[in-house]
Amino acid sequence: MTGVLTTIHAKPQVTGAQEEAGRQRGRWLTPYQVLGTAVWLLISVTAWRLPVAGGFGQYAAAVERIRADWLHPSNPLLDMPGGGSPYYTPYTLVLGLVARATDLPGWQLLRACGPLNLAVLLTGIAAFTRTLSSRRWAPVLALGAFVLLWGPAHMEWTGFLGLQSLVRGITYPSALAVGLTFHLWALTSRFAQRGPGPGPWAYAGLGALAGLVVLIHPFTAIGAAIGMAALVAGRRRRWARSSGRWALTGAVAFAVAAWWPYFSVFSLIGDPATDSMHRPLYHDLWACYGLALAGLPALAWRARRDPFDPLVLMFVLGCGVAAYGWFSGHYAYGRIFGLLLVPLQFSLAVELAEIPPWTQLRQVLVPLTALAACAGLVAQAGAVVPKGYAPVVLQRTGHWPDYRWAADRIPVGEVVLTDGFRPSRVLPAYGAYLVAPAWPDPSTPLSVRQARKAAVRAYFSPVTSGEDRRRIERAYKVRWVLTLPGEPAPPDATRVASGRVTGERLYRLSGAYGAGS
Repeated sequence: MTGVLTTIHAKPQVTGAQEEAGRQRGRWLTPYQVLGTAVWLLISVTAWRLPVAGGFGQYAAAVERIRADWLHPSNPLLDMPGGGSPYYTPYTLVLGLVARATDLPGWQLLRACGPLNLAVLLTGIAAFTRTLSSRRWAPVLALGAFVLLWGPAHMEWTGFLGLQSLVRGITYPSALAVGLTFHLWALTSRFAQRGPGPGPWAYAGLGALAGLVVLIHPFTAIGAAIGMAALVAGRRRRWARSSGRWALTGAVAFAVAAWWPYFSVFSLIGDPATDSMHRPLYHDLWACYGLALAGLPALAWRARRDPFDPLVLMFVLGCGVAAYGWFSGHYAYGRIFGLLLVPLQFSLAVELAEIPPWTQLRQVLVPLTALAACAGLVAQAGAVVPKGYAPVVLQRTGHWPDYRWAADRIPVGEVVLTDGFRPSRVLPAYGAYLVAPAWPDPSTPLSVRQARKAAVRAYFSPVTSGEDRRRIERAYKVRWVLTLPGEPAPPDATRVASGRVTGERLYRLSGAYGAGS
């Protein structure tokens, strides 16, 4: 079997007839172009129809703050200075400037970026896969593995682009960063395979792209850097001749990241602000990532063939980062899982495309892949398959209610006080400020976040007096209060709207504490 597998990776002699046949095939759409277009349409339409949910409000709020003051934007969620907030990335800056020029709401522009981000991702997957295999079906298998082979349980995190999470998070900066990462890896692989390769300007451009990924989504950048290092090290026979140019790539990436005026990427290293919220990434690893282990035999085969295989190195280095996050208590490093599965997924896809059907490895991979894919469909396909159209019960993304009934009445830049989980994550998308942040922002001191959360708890406590509630309103310039079912109405307030689905109520306070007073 070893001889057969070694032979298939050798470059075959191409005859004139084969070249003509290749030109004929090139005139037709490739399987990946057909599938990629279908996936692009399906996910774009599905994502466009979803109501605002999850982290969308945080990013849309950042766009809105840039629109209001692009030089000195306020905190995305709180009515206080926003200097140093890592949410002010090149992605949100560009959207904010477009919103400023067109007078379009930030949330509409962010939602419109979904199809663009998805196109970058799909083309990136194809570009990277083609550096690993020339087989026409390899990118198709890679795309299927990437969106399906995660875990048997539903999981939704930014940068974790299983089908369920992809539909919800395709507008997020992390989705664009992952797509750019695949393009970055494809270019790195091609440069490394060519020895000295292109000139210094090309390596500098590669560094600029790497720096852009760092700024757009620093968590994704960790995996991107690991992948680049693995791809260069895996071509160890050639990279030494261009080591100076690779140093140029690293220097440019560092300079781009260091130059950014809105926040310091390096201040985020070791910052504990988001560690607690990331601890669930280490809970029940099988349920979250287990189906990707279907690619372990393929990755092991690649390691046996070449211990310095780039996908093998990428996996080993990624496991090291994940282990560091667990043992150090810096659970934010668990975000590496979003790209840690790529070596498993893409090894499986490439080996299935490359290995002849009579080999023992393929006889193992095919049934294993079929079982994992079926489990992945049950876990992921509920994001795009309507109810009643599936032969089995599928896991589905939680459906959030629409809060336009409240958002349309709260002017941009005014403060709303609520302790509801969903409204605190949705209303900032339309420009409202909160009293307590829904998401931790490293630019806001922990003591400030805790004090604000304590104020919200006190406001809705039944033992808090009316005067104490008014004191909280004055302290945080509260103009609006949104109460959950069962919570009492605030003092001296007028009820202006109610949520027919949720039973929540929106009140306008009589005191003029808002930004527009």
